[in-house]
Amino acid sequence: MSSSSSTSNEGTKHQAEPSAQLSTDLPSTTTYLTGHNNEGKAIVRSVRPASWKAFEGGVMGFNQIYTNTFWPDLNDDADVKYHDEVIAGGKLGLATKGGTVCRMVDFAPQYECMMHRTKSLDYGIVVEGEVDMLLDDGTTTRMKRGDIAVQRATMHAWRNPSTTNWARMVFVLQDMKPLVINGEKVGEDYGKGTEGVLPSGNDDE
Repeated sequence: MSSSSSTSNEGTKHQAEPSAQLSTDLPSTTTYLTGHNNEGKAIVRSVRPASWKAFEGGVMGFNQIYTNTFWPDLNDDADVKYHDEVIAGGKLGLATKGGTVCRMVDFAPQYECMMHRTKSLDYGIVVEGEVDMLLDDGTTTRMKRGDIAVQRATMHAWRNPSTTNWARMVFVLQDMKPLVINGEKVGEDYGKGTEGVLPSGNDDE
């Protein structure tokens, strides 16, 4: 994740501009939200094509699939309204306080994001291409399509090793209790930072 075009809205000057899908060699993606009709039968409530935000000058893209609280309230579509309000507000960090975030991320060939930590338990699934998982102990693990990383609040980075093709991952991030290592509380750390990636706001416990 380190710098991109951004807007200067009050309180969100680092918020990235919406954009079309950046990768030309990956399939487009759609989110299908289910629900219930008046008879209590399951239906597809809404169909939502991906809405991407570009970072780092267009070499990384976020598609914010869904975000919600613990525990989510599905009555009267409260969860859908919550998600839409959070996304419209433009202040969502990588993780979120008291809730979950589901996000799709595209990485350009040879792109490496910032070394970072979120105060969250994350599931990262490679769905297209290959991705290197870099840890701050100096190790690199090559993940192939279908591989899953359970990221337990460690300092890490992601790198697309391909010289020609984009890579794609899907992440689910869940807020967690404060983590203490060797008697010291560790929290969110964005390292060098990425313009447009905002704080998660869940470190104040």
